[in-house]
Amino acid sequence: MGYKNIKIIVKQGDITQEKVDAIVNPANSLGFMGGGVAGALKKIGGEIIEKEAIAKSPIPIGKAITTTAGKLSAKIIIHAPTMERPAQLTSIKNVKKAVLAALKCADENKIESITFPGMGTGVGGLPKSDAARVMIWTIKDFIDQDKPKYLGKIILIGFDSELTDTFKKNCERIFR
Repeated sequence: MGYKNIKIIVKQGDITQEKVDAIVNPANSLGFMGGGVAGALKKIGGEIIEKEAIAKSPIPIGKAITTTAGKLSAKIIIHAPTMERPAQLTSIKNVKKAVLAALKCADENKIESITFPGMGTGVGGLPKSDAARVMIWTIKDFIDQDKPKYLGKIILIGFDSELTDTFKKNCERIFR
């Protein structure tokens, strides 16, 4: 699916295997990478990712930082906090801020392709349908208002069929 010269792809899979410029980590403000997507990225990519994130913390919700991607195929990891402390529940408001921060960070760093997991849907405890809807509206608003210069491909990756289907349904509704 395309929207204003940006390709939007929804698929099911393992975010650690994505071959993109940037993978988004729904981080905590302290940079610790224990569970969920963060834990998977650290396990495959290496401890260096977490060390760099901690060195750049605290990262306020609504801001994003970049680190190496270690052994992952991506060029960088964009850490966009959805919560202040590890393993906290999050909110739709925090997911919206994190997604927007990640998109702005990507364009500022001349990133052409980015992959998002379900922000706040794991450790953060949000319903997949709510998180997917706010993520996709935020992406649309960013494209419409900020008019990214470099971003050409956004991938929304579901770790299961429920999240993947929710991403698809919301994309069809919002980007029609």
